[in-house]
Amino acid sequence: MTFEELDLTDDVLDALYDMNFQECTPIQEQAIPAALSGRDLIAVAQTGTGKTAAFLLPVINELGQREPSEKVKCVVMTPTRELAIQIDTALEGFSYFLPISSLAIYGGTDGAGFAQQQKALKNGVEVIIATPGRLLAHLQMGYVDLSEVEFFILDEADRMLDMGFYDDIMTIVSHLPKQGRRTMMFSATMPPKIQKLAAGVLDNPVEIKIAVSRPTEKIDQSAYIVPETSKTPLLCHLFESVNSKRVIVFASSKLKVKDLARSLRRMKLSVGEMHSDLDQEKRDEVMRRFRSGAIDILVATDIVARGIDIDDISMVVNYDVPHDAEDYVHRIGRTARANADGIAITLVGERDRRKFREIERFLGYAVRKGELPESLGVAAYTSARPDGGAERRERNGGRRQGKGAAKGRKDGKKRAVSEAEAKPKPEAEAPQPAATTAEESPAGEKKSQKRRFYRRRPRASKKE
Repeated sequence: MTFEELDLTDDVLDALYDMNFQECTPIQEQAIPAALSGRDLIAVAQTGTGKTAAFLLPVINELGQREPSEKVKCVVMTPTRELAIQIDTALEGFSYFLPISSLAIYGGTDGAGFAQQQKALKNGVEVIIATPGRLLAHLQMGYVDLSEVEFFILDEADRMLDMGFYDDIMTIVSHLPKQGRRTMMFSATMPPKIQKLAAGVLDNPVEIKIAVSRPTEKIDQSAYIVPETSKTPLLCHLFESVNSKRVIVFASSKLKVKDLARSLRRMKLSVGEMHSDLDQEKRDEVMRRFRSGAIDILVATDIVARGIDIDDISMVVNYDVPHDAEDYVHRIGRTARANADGIAITLVGERDRRKFREIERFLGYAVRKGELPESLGVAAYTSARPDGGAERRERNGGRRQGKGAAKGRKDGKKRAVSEAEAKPKPEAEAPQPAATTAEESPAGEKKSQKRRFYRRRPRASKKE
């Protein structure tokens, strides 16, 4: 379906045409008509499917047919500052030919930033895009009037609940009118907590579900089974052989992001880092430089895994295996956007194999395993053996127990037997304990050997 087939005004269609928007995505095709009809809706779709346009276009289409207002008519709630800025930018593009005012409200700014937000709210704005905590802070100061809000939108609702915003959201809802309000909720998943939130804020909603949590086929997925100490050398090899432009590398913690970014900079790579220790001004600067191409590689925590819309990301690397399958889908969903192809590579350490198998089970297929370069010297890690051999080698420091080692063990046994036969045997008339020699009792020999094994074992352990 094209946007021209939807009941949108010419001003909105002209903006879409200038932005090269022609074909609707599945979520847009179903959500926009439902919103234009005046219904509440709850939509479940993974990131990167066009949800931003799905909820902004109906709002812009209706507000654009009226006289500009100084009252807040629409509130968009979002979990992060980056996503709030991104939605505000998209709104400016979609409403280019319409006099609709908007304001992004988020924390992490200095006193001057808060004062600017405060001034804009007092002067009047029609659309607010806000993180829950910062909007609540403005509300509590008494100069924000939400009594005429007609559109209430929750974007990345599951993420907001994961971040502990449920009470803040419900407090904001208490400031909204109960009648004449249309509410739209967008989420990548539908756990019980989302259902509880939906029951509290939606009225007889239209339910839309689009391809929940499955990566697009345009993403070329692969994984490397690699020791933890070899991850950074392998990453540098990938940058040299596959690509080092427009890449996002996801790590599991801000400490690891800092260490990895530092290591890559020492190798003369153009690297930026994104994590929660950066203030908002620094985050904005990093994202601006990455979007403009001044930075080739962005090393980040999951702070940018959801909702950051950069269309030309060529490769995503999971330096660490994500915590769960949903996070995996959101991370690799940063590439192959806007009908482009993309590459997603995951580095699977020895401790993360089980976690990655669970992700593969969720996906319904095995992700292709890549061969490690010979320069790393860890060829034994290229595939996970079902018999556990690879795991045993990992515990032995990656040493390969091949035919040579087996032959050495066999030769050692032969030498031990030869030495035993070379020792003088006891004379026949010498008294012998009952059932201790091989001639008298094979069972006794086994028992005696077993006792010797346990006597020798503590000394071997102590020596190690």
